[in-house]
Amino acid sequence: MRSRYPVAVIAGLLLAGSFPKIGIAGLAWVAPALILATALGKGGGESFRIGYVAGLAHYLASLSWLLLIPYRWHSIPLGPATGWLALSAYLALYPAVHSPLSTVHGLPGTNPSWLPAGFGGLLARSWGQRTIWAISGAALWVALEMVVSRLFSGFPWNLLGSSQYQMVPLIQVASVAGIYGVSFLLVWVSLSLLSAGLMVVLRPTLRSAWVGEMILPLTVVALVFNFGFRQLTADAPPVRTLKVTLVQPSIPQTLIWDTSRDRERFGELVRLSEQALTNQPDLLVWPEAAVPSYARWDTNIYPAITNLIRQHRAWLILGSDDVGLPTHPAHADDYEYYNASFLVAPDGDFANRYRKRNLVIFGEYVPLVRWLPFVKWFTPIEGGFTPGNRPVPFSLTNLDVKASVLICFEDIFPHLAREYADDDTDFLVNLTNNGWFGESAAQWQHAAGAVFRAVENGLPLIRCSNNGLTGWVDARGRLRQVFRDDRGTIYGPGFLTAEIPLLGPGEKREATFYHRHGDAFGWACVGIAGIMLARRLGTMRRSSGA
Repeated sequence: MRSRYPVAVIAGLLLAGSFPKIGIAGLAWVAPALILATALGKGGGESFRIGYVAGLAHYLASLSWLLLIPYRWHSIPLGPATGWLALSAYLALYPAVHSPLSTVHGLPGTNPSWLPAGFGGLLARSWGQRTIWAISGAALWVALEMVVSRLFSGFPWNLLGSSQYQMVPLIQVASVAGIYGVSFLLVWVSLSLLSAGLMVVLRPTLRSAWVGEMILPLTVVALVFNFGFRQLTADAPPVRTLKVTLVQPSIPQTLIWDTSRDRERFGELVRLSEQALTNQPDLLVWPEAAVPSYARWDTNIYPAITNLIRQHRAWLILGSDDVGLPTHPAHADDYEYYNASFLVAPDGDFANRYRKRNLVIFGEYVPLVRWLPFVKWFTPIEGGFTPGNRPVPFSLTNLDVKASVLICFEDIFPHLAREYADDDTDFLVNLTNNGWFGESAAQWQHAAGAVFRAVENGLPLIRCSNNGLTGWVDARGRLRQVFRDDRGTIYGPGFLTAEIPLLGPGEKREATFYHRHGDAFGWACVGIAGIMLARRLGTMRRSSGA
């Protein structure tokens, strides 16, 4: 019995290998089946534990960059290690739940003695039952991804579909079903492969029987690829473009926390921007955390920004902290603090402001700190931000351009990003700071998930990061340009200039099915999962009654 746990660990590590930096996308087509194969024939509790071990191995490996956060508690990296272990332990519950609800129990079936018990039970079902089993397993996987994207403010990092971000024809289905449609296909094919493999092993006399297991999912995959290729060839040349320069200052997180060096790092940012502005862009973009202090209120930073912009007559989008009075202040000095972005007009006027809505737990706010004040000792933040309450479009009025800004990891939330894409929005902008995690896989994993926001909403996405990945994605999810430093990496300082396609004057973008209807496919999978759970509970009650 214990021999299955090492296999579960291997399955989890293979799943982790499908995501950047390793990024072998094909592993995501087989790892879900291997996890379930490891649990086949086991009872509910044992299946749960096997799925949990696989999930824990996956998340501990794929989220290991959390250990690079430069925070120490009494010279011990307790905060990062605690966060890494706690987050991985929580996320592992999702594959753990998937295993007992998707495995086959209580069916007769024979298999060779060298094959673990329970494998024959799958083939004891009819072809139709096995097909329903594979589709239901895929729907359940998607339902769990829908939950993890929302529960406890959500953490949709490394959703299974994001492993395919470079398979551009495949991911066009996200314009209909969101990233969840790609996850569904991966799991459906994976479970069908498991059935086909068992057919070959257990019924070798029926040489072509395995074809029946694969014909339906492969037909759907072929149709999806055909749809994707048609989408990619349907693009017309842009009517007009916007010249945008993205500045990547590559400020170490320890320097961001060192307020005594604020003037030094801001001076470097301005010097780098002056070099970038020699390209005469229409729009200059600074990432999250590039500006120390409060850009709008600091008496040294504010005039430096306005003078720079007036001199070069360009628009500027920047990330900076913000401060304001609450709606009902309890005291005269009762202020709220925000992670914000600002739009600065060519005349130096701060024309608009967006305040981040979805905050990072333990990074931008500490839950339950009022009742459990000791919790803040394990985080690198002293206070916390207040969330914003709505998207704010940024209009570059003299250029007839409209953009929407997402800050930090807001661009990995499909349902959130959809709210920022109006019919006349020209592009999305993500300002982020992944300097917390050094030169790790976090930057690539973040960008891989963000690619799908472009496809889902049919909009280009500009990403300006403190230390990578800075670049832009077109409306079909193609990474058009990525900044690389003198070493050839995405992490160092520098800038990138790009021509971003725009809508024609007065034109409105044709909305994708996903943008119009949101997670209709995902909610349908939640409904299927609910039916599966109800049937399983009913079976358990009948068994206990007998």
